[in-house]
Amino acid sequence: MTTLRGGRTVRDLRRGNRSAVLRQLYFGGPMSRQELGPATGLSSGSVSNVVGELIADGLLEEAGIVDSDGGRPRTLLRVSPDSAHMIGVDVGETRVRVELFDLTLTELARTELPLSPRGCYDVGPIVDHVRTGIATVLAEAGVSTDRLLGVGVGVPGIVDRDAPGGTVVHGQTIGWDAVPLEALLRATKALPDEVPYLIDNGARTLGQAEMWFGAGRGAREAVVVLFGSGVGASLITDGSGTALEWGHLTVSVRGRRCRCGALGCLEAYTGAESVLARWAERGGGAAGAAGAAGAAGAAGGAVDAEEADEEEALAALLAAAGAGDALAREVLEETAEYLGAGLSDLINLFKPERILIGGWAGLMLGPHVLPAVREHATRYALPYPAARVSIDLSALGPDAVTVGAATLPLSAFFTAGGRRPLPVPPAEQPGWQTSLKVRSGGPAAG
Repeated sequence: MTTLRGGRTVRDLRRGNRSAVLRQLYFGGPMSRQELGPATGLSSGSVSNVVGELIADGLLEEAGIVDSDGGRPRTLLRVSPDSAHMIGVDVGETRVRVELFDLTLTELARTELPLSPRGCYDVGPIVDHVRTGIATVLAEAGVSTDRLLGVGVGVPGIVDRDAPGGTVVHGQTIGWDAVPLEALLRATKALPDEVPYLIDNGARTLGQAEMWFGAGRGAREAVVVLFGSGVGASLITDGSGTALEWGHLTVSVRGRRCRCGALGCLEAYTGAESVLARWAERGGGAAGAAGAAGAAGAAGGAVDAEEADEEEALAALLAAAGAGDALAREVLEETAEYLGAGLSDLINLFKPERILIGGWAGLMLGPHVLPAVREHATRYALPYPAARVSIDLSALGPDAVTVGAATLPLSAFFTAGGRRPLPVPPAEQPGWQTSLKVRSGGPAAG
């Protein structure tokens, strides 16, 4: 293989050219060969060769003809939707959602399997749910695994994708201590060995979806907040995301106890579970919901914030506040201040262009508290970065984690130039390390 300047090979160059054309057509819409050259920086000859390869591989198709100024009509090209498929999985707080997408992220099938009891993160049932969900969506859509690029999985917690033996998840708030999730999913034999499982933090998958398709498009630096029972965040810089355990930033020394066991975490004041707990502790909950139902007709009856579904209870809190309940308004105002203060730390640390608030609880609360959140974030942050950031709601809705999870295999597909990445063989130990193990009586396998 010929080596080029910088250590790159001809194969690397071809893969990069294919990736550039695929990405441009995917995100830029149908384009002609003539337009692809300036858009990708490739020569007309390179564009012609790459397009020919991609059409032969079934990844591109013609999308009509347009007239040109005084010249021959030009044929438009686009990514072929049926040429590949991805599966996205969201391990949420109440259910495991599994969705099948075509290459353009059009949903083909979905299924949801509830977690019982609510918030039970026992890994065995969750792995079974993922296995069942994969089989269900493939069968429903009549899709084989031949063109399946992979399964992306969004989970709570810290994700170690470089662990020996596959991705490991550390989730203190859900009771996962170094869970070898990739190995457990692979052991189900739900898919052929060549189909990868790509696992990442749910806030990061949400962030990638927003940056690719939502309110983050065009921003070089953004923070995307995932606001559900707890809170998390993802920092996106130049297309690369980093999950932040933002919910476990200390905002009150010796404050409320968090689900993680520590005192004073931001999540203990802003997660939906904690918001509802504070409402109940001050005499809200069933009484507040009943009052809201009577005054606003929106709560649908008495709802106990400690026992009922969190979404119903949060809707009851919002209805109570809208009906003029002073206690409910106090809880919302306090929540907005804590959330704004937490966002101010992100503003000071990372100076993002945009902050986007998503997740089911964030989208429910946002319309009611966003102006106050912006005010508090500006007041607590340093003036210079605060003046240059916008704070808005996510544009992709509460299901965006699943879409973001599906972008994990899609991103790997782009990087590989439109070819399914080959499985990475296990790393072989250096010879001296193997020799020492043999001499000490240990296993020699690398």
